[in-house]
Amino acid sequence: MGADIIFEPLKFRNLTVKNRIFRSNISGRFDYYNGVGTQARINWEEKFARGGVGAIISSHVPISIRGRILPNYAVVDNDDKIPFWRRVGEKVHEYECKYIMQLSHGGRQRDVGGVENSFNKALSSTNHTDSFHGLLCQAMTKDEIKMVVQQFGNAARRAREAGLDGVELHACNGYLINQFLSSGINNRKDEYGGSLENRTRFLLEIMKAVRKEVGDDFHFQVKLSAVDHNNALAFWEKKGNTLEDSIQVSKWVEAAGADAIHVSYGSTFPHPWNPPGAFPMDHAARTYGGMIPSGVYSFRNFLLFRYRLLRPIFKFLWYRTQPDEIEGINADEAQAIKKQVGVPVLVTGGFQTASFIRKCISEGYCDGVAIARPLVANNDLVKIYASGKDLPDKPCTYCNKCLIHAISDPLGCYELSRYDGDYDRMIREIMTVFEPA
Repeated sequence: MGADIIFEPLKFRNLTVKNRIFRSNISGRFDYYNGVGTQARINWEEKFARGGVGAIISSHVPISIRGRILPNYAVVDNDDKIPFWRRVGEKVHEYECKYIMQLSHGGRQRDVGGVENSFNKALSSTNHTDSFHGLLCQAMTKDEIKMVVQQFGNAARRAREAGLDGVELHACNGYLINQFLSSGINNRKDEYGGSLENRTRFLLEIMKAVRKEVGDDFHFQVKLSAVDHNNALAFWEKKGNTLEDSIQVSKWVEAAGADAIHVSYGSTFPHPWNPPGAFPMDHAARTYGGMIPSGVYSFRNFLLFRYRLLRPIFKFLWYRTQPDEIEGINADEAQAIKKQVGVPVLVTGGFQTASFIRKCISEGYCDGVAIARPLVANNDLVKIYASGKDLPDKPCTYCNKCLIHAISDPLGCYELSRYDGDYDRMIREIMTVFEPA
């Protein structure tokens, strides 16, 4: 029997990762309101490093307070944040795990703006709200574009100075960079809108700024949506970028100096395909209320979640595009991109079964997989694979309760069936992120 490809090191141009399992970007509101990190975030990341993943891709780390998606997320907007991120990296490195900071700007997807953003609109490529929450935004001026480009560059420099192992640009899932890339969102009439080349200009300017700050010997990857499918609830909207568009963007990204491409899906979050699985309306009815002030459609959504008689309306709109299969939902698109570029390709999308992951890597769909929810359910998933098991005894059910709770509660697995119906045991496990205090 040959070596297990899951545990073969993955070599990038400037980085080697000990295995092919990456913890994808997922996290909760663990930090101080002003964006300063806490011990809880360090504990959170340590869970996955201890569990055996080769590398952790951080949750979206905002490059500015105005660009954060939710309050209580550690940011990287100033040099005074470097010592905290150094502590995160040092803890993760104790387990021979790499740490890649995902640099993010939410753009119009600013779910809860917080008091600092009470009197401004979110920045975007457009003045149009998103069709899910109706989050208000304004099209960025040229000066604002220049400012944000440099904020990304400065954030990347801070990640390197903190001793982290690389950075990833969050250019997918409807966040700011994707708002420029997507033909379904970007309606600008200047050099940042119109053609695919123009819509990619913002991303490439950010990449140039990052490379200028970190040099050519620091790992740098980009996370892209392979297909936009800009149709979560509003089926009448323009669909956005196709796979062919994203293949071309991937080629430009590689030429601009990316060391890897991370493939995802969609131009909004959440979307029936991102993350695929259930939409737990009972839980949304309790957690979504905090978003009511944020968007012009948020109260409508809250009513649909809150009242059972109205739920069939949301279910019809949401589940009409639901995929038949969850695991490996983006694998075919990743393979199409991988055939056209020379850098390693990572892919996310419900991966949980060891044999399926091996198949995807060995058959050239990708070079590694990025996992979020199944690792939240089983932090030691990689060790489970190493023991010879194909699946954990209690696998992730893709119920998405973890993500619904992340709006207002500590992130963790809220699927009660995985705890044999023992609510107290479930809460004790979720609260371990605060130990040590």
